[in-house]
Amino acid sequence: MPDPVFLITGASSGIGAATARHAVQAGHRVVLAARSTDKLEALAGELGGPDRAIAVTCDVTDFAQQEALVAKTLEAFGQLDIAFANAGFGAARGFLKESPEHWRDMVLTNVLGAAYTIRATIPALTDSRGHLLLTSSVAGRRALSGSLYSATKHAVTAMAEAARQDLNDTGIRVTSIEPGMVDTPFFDNPVSNALEPDDIARAVMYAVSQPAHVDVNEILVRPVSQPL
Repeated sequence: MPDPVFLITGASSGIGAATARHAVQAGHRVVLAARSTDKLEALAGELGGPDRAIAVTCDVTDFAQQEALVAKTLEAFGQLDIAFANAGFGAARGFLKESPEHWRDMVLTNVLGAAYTIRATIPALTDSRGHLLLTSSVAGRRALSGSLYSATKHAVTAMAEAARQDLNDTGIRVTSIEPGMVDTPFFDNPVSNALEPDDIARAVMYAVSQPAHVDVNEILVRPVSQPL
């Protein structure tokens, strides 16, 4: 389908913004969603304005806002072909670190927010026989000491596989993207020679560029200097 439509949550910076740039370069139209309206609008302008990119302010922990995000996508572009549930953030390791409020917000964003994106986009993705992607992590494949963040990403890894099984007969493909340490504001002290957001964006574009009968279910990407 010409000019497929690619929706990205957590699109204002890091992996989300890099993926949006790569998607537009590959001929997609993009829908950029996050809570940072100014950053989204600046990125949408950079990517070609309303004919190629629109910005939609969205708190992924609010299902009504996610439903409105999909509605605005369909209103602007008439279809939805790829949805990337990428919004999320972390917390310091240690069960006596961070505040309970920070924990609550992280769990709601990383887990419930991803589930809401799945639920809100399934009808449109079914119509297009589209592609659903979720950002998990290397921390979603092995437990990290004292890390509630790791537990949320284990949930996302399981959610991707649960969604794949649930959507198996719809034609929707499902991919879990599992980055190691990436040089983004997410990490205060990343490993040396960490991955760049563009490295993960290329992995995303690899998955979505496969023939329709090929479903790349998991992509784990680490920098060579990351031991875990």
